[in-house]
Amino acid sequence: MLLLLFRALSKLPLPVLHATGSLLGRLVYLLSPGYRRRLNENIARAGHQVHLSSAIREAGKSIMELPFLWCAPQERVLAKVRMENWEVAQAAIDSGRGALFLTPHLGCFEIIPQAVSTYVPVIVMYRPPRKEALRPLVEQARAKARLALAPASLTGVRMLLRSLKSGGAVGLLPDQVPQQGEGVWAPFFGKPAYTMTLPGRMQQMTGCDVIVTYAERLPHGRGYLIRFIRHEGPFGATPEQQATVINAAMEQLIADCPAQYFWSYNRYKAPSGASAPPAPPAPPAPAPVKETA
Repeated sequence: MLLLLFRALSKLPLPVLHATGSLLGRLVYLLSPGYRRRLNENIARAGHQVHLSSAIREAGKSIMELPFLWCAPQERVLAKVRMENWEVAQAAIDSGRGALFLTPHLGCFEIIPQAVSTYVPVIVMYRPPRKEALRPLVEQARAKARLALAPASLTGVRMLLRSLKSGGAVGLLPDQVPQQGEGVWAPFFGKPAYTMTLPGRMQQMTGCDVIVTYAERLPHGRGYLIRFIRHEGPFGATPEQQATVINAAMEQLIADCPAQYFWSYNRYKAPSGASAPPAPPAPPAPAPVKETA
């Protein structure tokens, strides 16, 4: 039933879907106190609350565009895509060292693997949806020609490493909260967030090039602009250092397009069994006051 609905909606023009999504975003914001509270807290913590109104609308667009992204013919979807700085990504692929594409929950992150796969086969890590009824839809929709899915498990990690070691391309969402034991606490917009260690480990093990990327949703349903940026500089030697560097890189991407980040995502949750986040440092003791005669 859900698949039939998505296929029907996929026939609508993208501007209609985005306009409907804008209304949906406002409606959900008004009717869901928990959603509203988390969105407000996260966007304010990051210092981007001036974009609150736009973020509410963009969140709804991200839902309503899914039928188009998942069920419309791929040539129709890709006709809505423009690339910026693809030569950066192509140079990483041509190097033979492997290319690790990292994108946060920013803009239309679903379209990036589809677009990249038109140039090179790509494997993306995939966590099955919690609701079993959604799994056939999501897996069928995301699996495209030259686009493979790796499960969020040891088997999936091995698939990604094999691809990188052979000079292939893989994709990850580094701001997705990992399972207990798969992450460390690292600052994200000034607050400790449980952050996956996998990107740093894979770069350290393979020497691959790291490309940070996001797909900006253009106004009025005009499509998407995907930007590619080569990450420069060291990642550090420890998992904590690597996670901190990656979070900082994601913050920089989000600052380019803050209205389109998924601010309602529970980024600061602690997975079951994970250690508590570190306490903030105590403020320095006041200097002693010298008595005067």
